[in-house]
Amino acid sequence: MRLTILGGGGFRVPLVYQALLGDRGAGRITSVVLYDADRTRLASIAAVLRQQAAAVADAPVVTETTNLDDALRGADFVFSAIRVGGLEGRTVDERVALDLGVLGQETVGAGGIAYGLRTLPVAVGIAQRIAAVAPEAWVINFTNPAGMVTEAMIPYLGDRVIGICDSPSGLGRRAALALGLDPSTAFYDYAGLNHLGWLRGLRSGGVDRLPELLASSDALASFEEGRLFGADWLRSLGCIPNEYLHYYYFARETLAAVQGVRQTRGTFLLEQQSAFYAETEQHPDHALELWQKTRAERESTYMVESREIADAGERDERDMAAGGYEQVALSLMRAIAHNERASLILNVRNRGVLRQLDDDAVVEIPCTVDANGALPVTVSQLTDHQAGLVCSVKAVERSTIEAAASGSRDAALRAFAWHPLIDSVTAAGKLLDAYAGQLPDLARFRA
Repeated sequence: MRLTILGGGGFRVPLVYQALLGDRGAGRITSVVLYDADRTRLASIAAVLRQQAAAVADAPVVTETTNLDDALRGADFVFSAIRVGGLEGRTVDERVALDLGVLGQETVGAGGIAYGLRTLPVAVGIAQRIAAVAPEAWVINFTNPAGMVTEAMIPYLGDRVIGICDSPSGLGRRAALALGLDPSTAFYDYAGLNHLGWLRGLRSGGVDRLPELLASSDALASFEEGRLFGADWLRSLGCIPNEYLHYYYFARETLAAVQGVRQTRGTFLLEQQSAFYAETEQHPDHALELWQKTRAERESTYMVESREIADAGERDERDMAAGGYEQVALSLMRAIAHNERASLILNVRNRGVLRQLDDDAVVEIPCTVDANGALPVTVSQLTDHQAGLVCSVKAVERSTIEAAASGSRDAALRAFAWHPLIDSVTAAGKLLDAYAGQLPDLARFRA
């Protein structure tokens, strides 16, 4: 089988390839095509992959191309992980918001809206080319904002596009391990949107073990989300939120912490990865070693400001190892290709599962996956609090999709003004003007 990776020069591509190297089952991926517009990045990541494959006799063959149609032809699966505007764009997403006194996270709030506005037209263009060149391919979307991008691609690809994220599976796995359970046999009652969801139940052996977890301070303190949110708040909620909800529940503290650091997360990653690609270009024989060193630093500093606010300490090995997106992607591909029934938390059409949203709204919920694709399963309904946040952010997502498709400044303004982390229509207008002035892709939204 053939896998095409869009954004093939991306830093995390070796994680996907490593998962493929470990897949020894019949009918596995035998050919990987890397597509990227940046030849230097492509060459660097291809060098890492070659060194990963050196000790594997029948490793998937890797080829590289900067031609999208060539990359797509003959693909069984397309993995999309592009970053429109690169990390340079991310630094603008973050800094513009912070300069205007608003949280500037990459996918949450103002930064996420700006990211979506420039990403959606490219993602839709890719969906149209896949429909024309590889209509039988299954598309696994990891491009952020993942839920929003997946919803925008569905009109062209239908249910053959499925969004993935590692956060929900990582949360479920860590929660199960905190109770000494086998994560692979538990059912996670999880629901929401991408980067906006809650674990409301953890069933094992027919029993919901979440109340037991919430009652144990020691168990909660043993994993990332328990330390991040604190036992008292988790017991008050009666569930465990996705880590990204820290930006909502501790918005003031997070904003103050981020404004107090020397550089934003995007600036840190830009400097770090620029150094990696430059060093790899100079020393391709050491590509894998350089990548491993850079990745370790990247993972250990993830969400560092939020962890400092919560006094959660450094990330431990179990937190960093639990449920990587490459394993979600591999499980999804195997379930579809071999009709191997799997249960995964994915971004798919709602189809009546959450009654507060319409059938076509893309939500993040457990699904049963087989050769027919992903079918959402029944979960408990959202509480009033959860539904309020989810419906507000879904309105933001859809207004962003409308603005990206039409170029409507009014739709873009609504997206900024409606977001729960932006508390003023005036601020929304200033954000839109600032982004339009600094990001060429958003210049069409100028007043």
